[in-house]
Amino acid sequence: MTGHPKTIFVLTGAGVSAESGLGTFRDRGGLWARFDPMKLATPEAYAADPDTVLDFYDHRRRGVVAAEPNAAHRALARAEARCAARGGRLFLCTQNVDDLHERAGSRAVTHMHGELLKARCCACGAVTPWRADLSRADDCPACGASGRMRPDVVWFGEMPMHLDAIEAALAAADLFVAVGTSGAVYPAAGYVRQARSLGIPTCEINLEPSDNADAFDEARYGPASEALPRYLADLGL
Repeated sequence: MTGHPKTIFVLTGAGVSAESGLGTFRDRGGLWARFDPMKLATPEAYAADPDTVLDFYDHRRRGVVAAEPNAAHRALARAEARCAARGGRLFLCTQNVDDLHERAGSRAVTHMHGELLKARCCACGAVTPWRADLSRADDCPACGASGRMRPDVVWFGEMPMHLDAIEAALAAADLFVAVGTSGAVYPAAGYVRQARSLGIPTCEINLEPSDNADAFDEARYGPASEALPRYLADLGL
């Protein structure tokens, strides 16, 4: 696109964090190719076998804590600051449950699938920062209930978070960019077509074409740590 877009909507997926050592989900060798999500990532699985579910997320949480942001995360943080400096906005919506965007310097991140470094009480609904392992022996810091804490992530069968804010930001955007997404998980996979219906230019940045690659106006392929900084530089960011 020509000129500088004032309001950019960026959607990120697992491909952004893959180069930081965090596993993807639907690729060959991804988490859901090795583990059954119905046994690990549903409310029913948690109700039937909470210890197994919590152990799975403990391993993932330790991986997040050990990981470091990569060049793609840092490029988005710089772009956010530069957009703001020229009176614009970069709305960063992520499907990722890690905190690498924040640790790279992004100041406003909307986690539509929740955050692994937080725990939610099933008794009172309180959400608490949580970096350690999580077990049924843990009490809720807010209400004291025991054995009712779960990861504050969206499981299969649950509604994504912050949908109203996401829809409003998408409607206000001048440019839609999806980075490292599979194009297979809705509602996120539908945002590109929603953007196009509003006349918003769209671009996919990915290691390879996503499931909905045909819906994008433009595509840049390669590792996110290389392709995304180049694309943002082309935008003057």
